[in-house]
Amino acid sequence: MEMEGARTPQEPLRFAVLGPVLAWRGREALDTGSPQQRALLAALLLRGGRTATVGELIDGLWDGNSPPTALNVLRTYAFRIRRSFGTEGAGLLVSDSGGYAIRTAPDGSGPALELDLDRARSLAEEGQEARRSGDPVRARGLLAEALGVWQGESLAGLPGPYAETQRTRLEEWRLSLTEARLDLDLEVGSHAEAVSELTALTAAHPLRERLRELLMLALYRSGRQAEALAVYADTRRLLADELGVDPRPELAELQQRILNADAGLAVAAGPARKQAGFPEGFIRPAQLPADIAHFTGRSAHVTEIRELLAAGRGSSPAVPVVTGTGGVGKTTLAVHVAHCVRHHFPDGQLYADLQGAGPEPAEPEAVLGWFLRALGVSGAAVPDGLDERAALFRSTLDGRRVLVLLDNARDAAQIRPLLPGTGGCAALVTSRHRMTGLAGARIVDLDVMDPGEGLALFTRIVGSERASAEPGPATGVVAACGFLPLAIRIAASRLAGRRTWTVSVLARKLGDERRRLDELRAGDLAVKATFELGYGQLEPGQARAFRLLGLADGPDISLAAAAAVLDLDIDATEELLESLVDTSLLECAAPGRYRYHDLVRLYARACAERDEQPAGREAALSRLLDFYLATAARAYALERPGDRLVAHLAPTEAAGLALKDGGEAVDWLATEAACILSAVRLQARGDSLRRAADLLLVAKDLVEAGISGNTYIHTAQIVLAAAQAAGDAQSEGRACIVLAHAHRLTGQMEEADAYARRSVLLGDTTEDPLLIRCYAANQLGIVAIYQRRYREAEAHLGRALEYFRADGNRIGEASALANLSRVHGDLGDAARAVELAEAALAIYRGAAGSWRLGNGLYALGLALAEAGRPDEGLDRLEEALAIFRDSRQRWWEGVTLYRMAEVHVVALRPAEAVRSAELALSVLRGLGTWWQLANALTVLARALDLIGQAERARACRREADAVRDRQGAAERTRAAPDSGARPGITFV
Repeated sequence: MEMEGARTPQEPLRFAVLGPVLAWRGREALDTGSPQQRALLAALLLRGGRTATVGELIDGLWDGNSPPTALNVLRTYAFRIRRSFGTEGAGLLVSDSGGYAIRTAPDGSGPALELDLDRARSLAEEGQEARRSGDPVRARGLLAEALGVWQGESLAGLPGPYAETQRTRLEEWRLSLTEARLDLDLEVGSHAEAVSELTALTAAHPLRERLRELLMLALYRSGRQAEALAVYADTRRLLADELGVDPRPELAELQQRILNADAGLAVAAGPARKQAGFPEGFIRPAQLPADIAHFTGRSAHVTEIRELLAAGRGSSPAVPVVTGTGGVGKTTLAVHVAHCVRHHFPDGQLYADLQGAGPEPAEPEAVLGWFLRALGVSGAAVPDGLDERAALFRSTLDGRRVLVLLDNARDAAQIRPLLPGTGGCAALVTSRHRMTGLAGARIVDLDVMDPGEGLALFTRIVGSERASAEPGPATGVVAACGFLPLAIRIAASRLAGRRTWTVSVLARKLGDERRRLDELRAGDLAVKATFELGYGQLEPGQARAFRLLGLADGPDISLAAAAAVLDLDIDATEELLESLVDTSLLECAAPGRYRYHDLVRLYARACAERDEQPAGREAALSRLLDFYLATAARAYALERPGDRLVAHLAPTEAAGLALKDGGEAVDWLATEAACILSAVRLQARGDSLRRAADLLLVAKDLVEAGISGNTYIHTAQIVLAAAQAAGDAQSEGRACIVLAHAHRLTGQMEEADAYARRSVLLGDTTEDPLLIRCYAANQLGIVAIYQRRYREAEAHLGRALEYFRADGNRIGEASALANLSRVHGDLGDAARAVELAEAALAIYRGAAGSWRLGNGLYALGLALAEAGRPDEGLDRLEEALAIFRDSRQRWWEGVTLYRMAEVHVVALRPAEAVRSAELALSVLRGLGTWWQLANALTVLARALDLIGQAERARACRREADAVRDRQGAAERTRAAPDSGARPGITFV
């Protein structure tokens, strides 16, 4: 049917040939007729306005086998096409010299003609021009936009030799554009993201060596050297078998460079930054803290360190190490010098506080992760393992001039992996310890200020008028501070903030501190005395806040949590905390978040123990625990509406934060993870034990979200030990529940089973047995699925279903149903599995707003795939994946991708399986879920086998085995590489 309708001369006629052949007038779709009629339309469009003779068109449509009526048929097609264009557009298709052409009217009277191919060409040309002009980011975007014009295979479904020839030409051009865009992906640092697409393309075009070359480079830059080399081995074998030739020289050269760990390969080029004066693709970090406005003295040290850093252009980096006692001004000096020499390091400056003076120094592996991401390496491309990260860090810095400021280091072992590997770069280190074991380091000992420098610093802060008016007391203040810069700065800042005080008043205050002189002899005692000075000058409200906040054990504290500790409103709390920031006793880590320097925290706690009654200290910590428990319970309820776990928690006096929705709940939980777990560890005792155990239970999503998994397990073990020591069966049972949950997620099934069974034994002896019965039975059923004890799993899950229903817990009921679905699927009852999964999904749908809907879709997807309906199953898994991504459930995102890869393998869609498995790996790496990581590597190996990349498949299997071996797992619940066995699913 020809589509006619209201239109204006201004409405363009638009045509598409990069996909199905389609036509529109404005927004109105036109009927392009039968396949042969569309083939005629395409033949005319692709000639760009040139005339095609009748003979050419007949040969192009029928290839010498034309029917006797071919000419009449051709004329009929032309008539129908012309009529579909409408009155205004009829003149576009013209008869000319015994043939036909589509062209716009010379006088412009007809409608404009737009062809998707022209748009793609224009975008591609712009992209190539952007690349030539040094803008790879824009070039990449333009090529991606050009490729996005395609809506499937070019000239899809058209018959005839002309269409086939043009289809081949257009698809070859499309592939060339894809290669160019992938090359740009690698140039801008998106190598990890490119791996899955390159793998699928090499499977579809196995003899295209450029794609193999790009895949090798992407794998290598993603820290997967063994797989990169395996790609070369696969390629060499394939070319020899199919064509009897060797790989081209460029491919062989790349293999050799990978074998040699060529540093030039590890740096992914990125956006050109010519005006900034540094190489393309390199993000220029500028992480130095602000310079101190009142920096005074230290001229000899400043000169010495500046000369060391500025002259460091040899074969090894300069490494000055500033050492001295706490409070002597090491960080102040280092930051000041770093700013002075910034121009010598145009490629950037990195900074990290290594927390060496505290009980938990920063791990070098974590610091390297921060640095690599700051340098432009994508999160997915940051490898696991200290050695791999250190090697990539050195490679990324090679050939550049970057300054690395490592503040507050613990020892040489912490520093070594963080040092650049070549000259041009430099590292400036501060530490309370002399780094005598650090090869190549230049030790710069920093002592207290001399009297003149100390007085100059004091004068700059309080003002020359006040200091010169009382020179004797001013000198006495500086001397009383022991000439320690931090002590002088604190005292002067307090005086500067109190205009009614004189210097003599401050001097008399310091003179009353009789014990202070003895404590200022050396080491930490000197630091403590300096802090005592600042503390003694605080107003009563400030002093109370200072010491009570020091009781909290997290890395920092939010304004809301601090308000709970102090039992004040938000405004009053913020005023107090900001006043402490002004005195340098507290730091503002980020808007609304505060932290102590580690030594100041220790001093604040000592003040609390000395100046607060035990009941006051316990009340402050109890309020903090209440705040975290109440807010975590609210977050849990928002994320899992209908789940009655929160009804079984200990009551709290605090209301907690008024979170608005599930998204804000997820954000809060992720931000407060370390603080929550610290509070649990600190309060796992006495009257607080049950609330600590409940907080751990209600925060169990931390493990599934891929946050703090190992720390969570460690914290749960502390709660368990405390509960056992106290004889508290309820707290012990809940600790066992979360330990079973966490160990199962990390693949430690024997431990998970043991903890779940222990919780069952404890359940009947508690005041609230139903909660433990519900979750213990569910965990036992899940573990039994993993261990393929399906009848036992069915029994456990049946009891869990009964308990959840008795509790009125609909979400728990859905979880048990979903897990039972898996049992029946593994027992071969696919119909029953689908039925149970649909029942679970119906419940989840009723809990509006819960990301657990993804669990229901996930369960149904697996059941449908098991029932021989892979396409439907994949549709449900895609829906689940979207929910998990939106709610930032990283563990579930990775596992869903892994399951999708399994379904694709079973459905013999290896290219899609490779893509899903690669995406799963990019998510699972770094989450600590070694077991799921090994499974994803195994399914990737199976898919690679199916596309003929045997060497790379073997590399993946070796990595999977290495992952399992590193864990030393007593039980190997992995699926054999080709067995098709699949461990069970989990939903709670």
